[in-house]
Amino acid sequence: MEKHYDFELIEKQMQTLWREMRAYAFKSDHTKPLYSIDTPPPTVNGSLHIGHIFSYTQAEMIARYRRMQGYNVFYPFGFDDNGLPTERLVEKELGIRAGQMPRSAFIEACLETTKKYETEFKALWSSLGFSCDWSLQYETISPDSQRISQRSFIELYEKGKAYVKESPVLWCTECQTSIAQAELDTLEKETIFYTLKFDLVDDLQVPVERFEPEHTSQTNAQQPKPQTLLVATTRPELLNGCVALFVHPEDDRYKGLIGKSANVPLYNYQIPILGEATVDREKGTGIVMVATFGDATDVTWVQSHGLPYRSVITADGTIEADDPILGSLKVGKARAVIVEQLRLSGLIEGEQTINHIVGTHERCGKPTEIIPSRQWYIDILTDQARFIEAADAINWYPEHMKNRYLNWVQNLKWDWCISRQRFFGVPIPVWYCAACGKAKIAEASQLPVNPLETAPIGACSCGHTVFIPESAVLDTWATSSITPQINGKWGEADDWTSELMPMSMRTQAHEIIRTWAFYSIVKSLYHTGEIPWKDLMICGFVLAKKGEKISKSKSNAVQSPTELIKTHSADVMRYWAANAKLGTDTFFDAEELSIAKRFINKLWHASKFCFSQLENYVTNDTSSDMANRSASSQKTSHPEIYLPIDLWILERLQDTFNLATAALDVYEIGTARHYIDTFFFSDFCDDYLELVKERLYQPEKHGYDAQKSGQAALYQCLLGLLKLYAPYVPHITEYLYQSYFASRESTDSNDHAASQSKFTASIHLTTWPKSRSLDETLMAFGKEIKAIIGEARRYKSENKLSMKAEMPTLTLQCSQATQPLYAQSLGDLKACTHAIEFIMSEND
Repeated sequence: MEKHYDFELIEKQMQTLWREMRAYAFKSDHTKPLYSIDTPPPTVNGSLHIGHIFSYTQAEMIARYRRMQGYNVFYPFGFDDNGLPTERLVEKELGIRAGQMPRSAFIEACLETTKKYETEFKALWSSLGFSCDWSLQYETISPDSQRISQRSFIELYEKGKAYVKESPVLWCTECQTSIAQAELDTLEKETIFYTLKFDLVDDLQVPVERFEPEHTSQTNAQQPKPQTLLVATTRPELLNGCVALFVHPEDDRYKGLIGKSANVPLYNYQIPILGEATVDREKGTGIVMVATFGDATDVTWVQSHGLPYRSVITADGTIEADDPILGSLKVGKARAVIVEQLRLSGLIEGEQTINHIVGTHERCGKPTEIIPSRQWYIDILTDQARFIEAADAINWYPEHMKNRYLNWVQNLKWDWCISRQRFFGVPIPVWYCAACGKAKIAEASQLPVNPLETAPIGACSCGHTVFIPESAVLDTWATSSITPQINGKWGEADDWTSELMPMSMRTQAHEIIRTWAFYSIVKSLYHTGEIPWKDLMICGFVLAKKGEKISKSKSNAVQSPTELIKTHSADVMRYWAANAKLGTDTFFDAEELSIAKRFINKLWHASKFCFSQLENYVTNDTSSDMANRSASSQKTSHPEIYLPIDLWILERLQDTFNLATAALDVYEIGTARHYIDTFFFSDFCDDYLELVKERLYQPEKHGYDAQKSGQAALYQCLLGLLKLYAPYVPHITEYLYQSYFASRESTDSNDHAASQSKFTASIHLTTWPKSRSLDETLMAFGKEIKAIIGEARRYKSENKLSMKAEMPTLTLQCSQATQPLYAQSLGDLKACTHAIEFIMSEND
């Protein structure tokens, strides 16, 4: 072996080997249990960053682990390349808004851009050694995905779950489209709480026309002064949309006002004062201004009280042109203008700076509005109980993430708005009759269909044949929510969803529990009546700083993943990605990669040492996986392994497999790596190699049988270590396996086809040992040996002695059960500690 590990050369060689071997190709093999992974298709809205390496690599490790357990692993990869995120990327790169160029030209630009980024994404995942089957790749904009997505829409429409209506909708004036509640972020910002003066109107009073102070006439000044009502609001620009004032019916200050009217300042029209039990009496003055629409509460109250709609804000974020004060102004400018007018008219009683929560669009970060619009929805509110019940049928890892899901579902206020006023997406397969307005849905034979380019089949039920095509597209989540169905080719000629679903595992970030997880559960229950997957693996974020995740939109990643891999190696990045507890966020500091580099170097040199001591070793059994045998059966099958130290290290190896298996079964990759690292660094390198080294070097002193025992244990131990680390650092473990073990362990492959091919079987197709009970006497013996060695080293260190310095005596603290094992171990202990005499002392 080379003196130093050349990752640039070896990682490429191993990736080539896997491709030529087709090591990760999914096969329709019914002799193995299926393990299917629903991998998040990365959104094509910019380059990938370190956060993607962190989460995607964790899931990839599970794929490798399950494959070694003997599962037939279905591990597809897709790209979410339709919808607003991609449009925003293209707009940014072209320096133009989508509406400023022909629709067809813009869509073509989107297709070219997605192809470029998907090639880049695939190259990155491949350079990390991902073991997905790229022949299963899908894109959410592809004709197949569009057909399945449109089929989903039509089925939901026919079941009465998809519907169209004109109603208030969350709207992004920046992106010029409707959005769903799940796309709404919140931002705490400083704002002004204005207390405004409204005039009470009753039978004896007449509204006073307000003017700027210098224009006030003597006639107006002599009119009766009305009673003033103080109303606090953060949105004075919505005054012309004010339709009522609300007070709590049990608020003694105001309950006498219910049924009366008030005059809207500056705009001078009358509105009713109504009672509403949900009014917060402690907020502001206790009188609430309801405008169409300031927030979701306004929508609820307007609908429940049958109030009229007054249009204020338009789709492009400007005030209606016919507003006499603010017409055609942008919202921000309009607020400043109306506040100045109110001040000049003496209509502001007070101003208070507060921290206010505003809704923003997650895609662009701009504040959202609520405006009436004709949109398509999926009914989710009537089935909230069903969605809550579904959470208990899914295994959540970590378990507490289920609470995020439940909190979201329990607090839903809107049905899922699935239509978007954009261009690059899956077309909604609908036309509208020009005569009666009824929706006409596409026929199955037309899918995928673009209503703007294709006419419907047949006439409307009213007999007319002229139709208006739907120009909106489906929300990108409406398609990515059916990735299980896309993977299963639902409704296609080669449909195998009945075999595939529920899928074994979905991996995703915790921030999209409210979108991807929830919407997938909704679609799966509506289409199949089943949950979409058995397990949910929820990964954390990589943070740029406290509370701020690294993201493409924020451009706050220090180095690109490609640069990091080129500089530090794929295996180093993978080892780093397994450093956290599942679901927890972490910070990235390139300095931390030095830990991973030291590990790679340690594994390389430890393996070199082992190979040098195994040059003349001949295995008696090419499938000699010691980690699958009990201590007694090890002695029977491998009589050359008989010394207690050797038997202990193999038992400790099995212990590590037991611990790692238990952790990986619940997706705790970081915990499993910690167990493996402890065994490798402490038990194997620090203690066992030091104990056995002289026996391997000097068989003439210790005996050739003793050397053979050590070699056999060394062989099994290093092979086991490479298997343990294989999911984490696949390149170096494969290279080490191919360098020595492959020709000796070919029948250990759990993939018969690969083992019989012209290529030597991969370590990633070998068998992961099963968990079993341990020999407690050997385990106790090992702990005692480690303690003895540690005490000897501590003594020499404290007395500033060389580790090779002799010790006159060394007391062996042991239990009665382990005493018989020491007689055969004194040679190893003497070689390791350089003690001249040993004294046996039994533990209490």
